[in-house]
Amino acid sequence: MRFAINLKPGSTNGGRMDYHQCSLWKNVSSNDWYDWEWQLRNRIVRHNELSQIINLSPSEEAGVMAGHNRMPMAITPYFASLMDPVDPNCSIRRQVIPQQEELNISSYDLVDPCGEEKDSPVQGIVHRYPDRVLLLVTDRCAAYCRYCTRRRIVGAHEDIATGSKLDAAISYIEKNKKIRDCLISGGDPLLLPDDQLEAILTRLRKIPHLEMIRIGTRAPVTLPFRITEKLVSILKKFHPLYLSIHFTHPKEITPDVQKACNMLADAGIPLGSQTVLLKNINDKAQTMKKLLHELLKMRVRPYYLYQCDLAMGTEHFRTSVMTGVSIIEKLRGYTSGYAIPSFVIDAPGGGGKIPINPNYVLSNVKDKFVLRNFQNKIYEYYEPQAEQQVAVREKEGVLVG
Repeated sequence: MRFAINLKPGSTNGGRMDYHQCSLWKNVSSNDWYDWEWQLRNRIVRHNELSQIINLSPSEEAGVMAGHNRMPMAITPYFASLMDPVDPNCSIRRQVIPQQEELNISSYDLVDPCGEEKDSPVQGIVHRYPDRVLLLVTDRCAAYCRYCTRRRIVGAHEDIATGSKLDAAISYIEKNKKIRDCLISGGDPLLLPDDQLEAILTRLRKIPHLEMIRIGTRAPVTLPFRITEKLVSILKKFHPLYLSIHFTHPKEITPDVQKACNMLADAGIPLGSQTVLLKNINDKAQTMKKLLHELLKMRVRPYYLYQCDLAMGTEHFRTSVMTGVSIIEKLRGYTSGYAIPSFVIDAPGGGGKIPINPNYVLSNVKDKFVLRNFQNKIYEYYEPQAEQQVAVREKEGVLVG
């Protein structure tokens, strides 16, 4: 069943609609629209709502109608307003609207692609690396990305970790003195009410050996109105605290997102970006460069570019690994180093993040490295002679004091 979209001429701006001109939101006040809690209460979760915003393609129709057996669909009105209402290849639409291809399961797809469950000593904790842990505090997101690596759990109940479950998770961190870094994730931790988020941060900051606290979030992108003065005043009390924000495409960088990131940066909170490489969305070097430059302008440091994980039903999002290598190679030397993220594969089964880089070392013979630069010009680099003598003696079994 299709619904007519009531958009007046001139109601879109570069593929972005004016929300007042959409029949679903024509009576929404500005006060409501910029209220993050109103946005959450009015997320797009049903076919008949979505059909009033965009012209659904056959693939989208099939994906949405079959979605009840898979990760739920939920899109904030704000993020939905960024969609091109007529172009099914819109970079925003393809991220959050289920597609028919999502129903296809590859033989390589995994329910838990990064092996988090086997590295979970207590519920809510993933402890893979020696000195840091992942603390999962909710399975709720403002919008559900269709390529999510945790699609097995996100949106299932839209719960918040409380009571004995949260106590056990924090107790685990307290008892393990090697843990110096905790990444709070989910779901999206910034969807927690202010008082609950502050309570968790307070408990973590009291742990003497915990040096760093990080929060992984997509709220500044899909729900920028969540970044309120009150939230920022809470976060700035817990320095050193870092935010890792999930950005995907330049179209996501709006004045509302810029305002949110500026508020966070002005509070002294270091911001980093994590981007997933996605087929036909951001897999062109120029698209990626535009995104990275826009991030730096907002004081968001590009951190990771992820090869898309082997999550169930996401093969249509995955590029070849060499696509990512090629993008990094086209960035290196052609933009500032601050703009270049680390391209990584989160090893299937739980091996952790493995960096994948272009090969600039052509050969290494004795004390000479033969290297190529970003223009494919060849250079030779000679190691110090003293270092070479030490290396030779060690190779020959001579003890070096």
